[in-house]
Amino acid sequence: MTQPVHPSVSAAQPDAAQPAAAPGPASGEGGGKAAVPAGALDGAEAGHDHAKAGFRTLLVGCIGVVYGDIGTSPLYAFREALAPARADNVLLAEEVVGTVSLILWALFLIVTVKYVIILLRMDNNGEGGILSLMALARKALGGSRTVFILGLLGASLFYGDSVITPAISVLSAVEGLKLVTPALEHYVLPITVAIVLALFLVQSHGTERVAKFFGPIMVVWFLALAAAAVPAIIVSPSVFQALNPWHAVHYLLGHGSGALIALGAVFLAVTGAEALFADLGHFGRRPIQFAWIGLVFPCLALNYLGQAALVLAKPETTDPFYQLVPEWGLIPMVILATLATVTASQAVITGAFSLSRQAIQLGLLPRLEIRHTSESHSGQIFLPQINTLLMIGVVVLAILFRSSSALASAYGIAVTGTMLLTASLSFIVLWRYWKLSPILAAAAIMPFIVIEFLFLLSNLLKVFEGGYVPLLVAGCLIVLMWTWVRGVTILFNKTRKTDVPLIELVGMLEKSPPHHVRGTAVFLTSDPEIAPAALLHNLKHNKVLHEKNVVLTVETVDTPRSAAADKVRIEPIGPHFYKVVMKFGYMETPNIPRTLTLLRREGFKFDIMATSFFLSRRSIRPAAHSGMPLWQDKIFITLAKNANDATDFFQIPTGRVVEVGTQVTV
Repeated sequence: MTQPVHPSVSAAQPDAAQPAAAPGPASGEGGGKAAVPAGALDGAEAGHDHAKAGFRTLLVGCIGVVYGDIGTSPLYAFREALAPARADNVLLAEEVVGTVSLILWALFLIVTVKYVIILLRMDNNGEGGILSLMALARKALGGSRTVFILGLLGASLFYGDSVITPAISVLSAVEGLKLVTPALEHYVLPITVAIVLALFLVQSHGTERVAKFFGPIMVVWFLALAAAAVPAIIVSPSVFQALNPWHAVHYLLGHGSGALIALGAVFLAVTGAEALFADLGHFGRRPIQFAWIGLVFPCLALNYLGQAALVLAKPETTDPFYQLVPEWGLIPMVILATLATVTASQAVITGAFSLSRQAIQLGLLPRLEIRHTSESHSGQIFLPQINTLLMIGVVVLAILFRSSSALASAYGIAVTGTMLLTASLSFIVLWRYWKLSPILAAAAIMPFIVIEFLFLLSNLLKVFEGGYVPLLVAGCLIVLMWTWVRGVTILFNKTRKTDVPLIELVGMLEKSPPHHVRGTAVFLTSDPEIAPAALLHNLKHNKVLHEKNVVLTVETVDTPRSAAADKVRIEPIGPHFYKVVMKFGYMETPNIPRTLTLLRREGFKFDIMATSFFLSRRSIRPAAHSGMPLWQDKIFITLAKNANDATDFFQIPTGRVVEVGTQVTV
């Protein structure tokens, strides 16, 4: 089943916005059916061109993009996790070992087992992320409003993570300058802001180029993490006791509320796992799995063990990451760490781009400009508006919090919340989609739900210290998305009252035909059963009809890409009229002219130079008695005005477009 492609309701566009069914309305040109996801779980490379680039290229690329976030956690995770144990000024060896044991087993259980082994197989035709998982869960339940809301909340929290990650990562790296000389402390924030601005400005060059540049750097980074840890481990080999999970359990059971506080910092070690899942469409499953098992996880584990070993030998150590490095290597490590943290930011930025396109195609956000940045990877995209908003948010956070330790309090809630929602949705997929028994599905997922719930509780303790930031970001995004969904539904219901059935109009025109002109006219509409407003206005004002008139509906199917055989279909409904339906996946950018050429194989002649595309341009005004409060009306109108133009969204040549203006109230 399908749902409409998402439109702007104020820019040039088809007639009406069509809502989706029960789970929540979606806007756009389409068939007005409930959004029901489809797709194979087991084809992470299906529909992609990942093989073209070569496995080795993808492997290095995903190290540079996917693992940038989680790969830079050693800069601050162990330091912050050890802080509660230092609070009483007596640091015991069992506390050090217990803390690093918690980190290692969190990495193993959450990242390795949950994400790399289980969730990467829950792709939706090769695409990952919480919205793709939501699509599978909704299909499994036949459409569910609860699942829709869970996906909406998870997506909103992920955006909060996307704002915090670049700020804390770059700050934590640049702060290493303070160890070189305290005189550089005042330059940490300006350097951080400059690096963040440069990072977002290069996004337009595309993920592929960024990956080619940062991939080799991140390989060096992970090798440096491991190498720096070896001398300390040789001095204190007893740190390998941390591999025994009993030390992690003993720490939790023996430290009461302090253990809960420490858990919030331990979770910093696994941040980036959700971005790993969201970036699945950029590189494919196998490169991500091979990179984690073969390089990333072993190097991270060694570094955390090395930091713990250093603290065991020298309890007075305050910054175990940088103090692992000999004095001669400090400046090179700061430079390498800075490059690595820039890459860490890349992981969530590309994830935010992927998530945004899914949200647009599912009708949760207005149309935004989407640029494809790679010929060989259809999932590699750039959204200028999202990029700008993220850049502003990151710079503001860096200036407000000024240090990575201050931002650490704000970090965990967004990630833990998203992970917990992801685990909940994956339970539904295992049970209802993979057809496992409820007991087996619960056995596979419930341990992660319990662990992540504990992590969430520990992070909620830091709400007033900065944890309110991701909650505030998520709350604002939920309001925006829900306003857009409600506004489009109200608009659709209002315009439906004056609709004319298409079949009736065609019958009337056959009995009393107007003057015909040469060429083809394409009228875009959200409902193929209703005569497009642009068609009615053309007849009313111009009193002519083209030789061929195509009533075109664009639908979004809840798979990343539509099947080639179902991409376009045509149905004659009169001597001069045709109904055409195009289907695009939610990860595709619709291209109407190129898709129309596929109709030539069915005998429909199409010449772009003899074709006019008729679009409705709606000017929206708030109504005295609306289904939404006035403030929500204003938000909806603002979103609609700032949406990308339909001509650009559907890639229609501007010289072939005729716009018909109407005014509506919402």
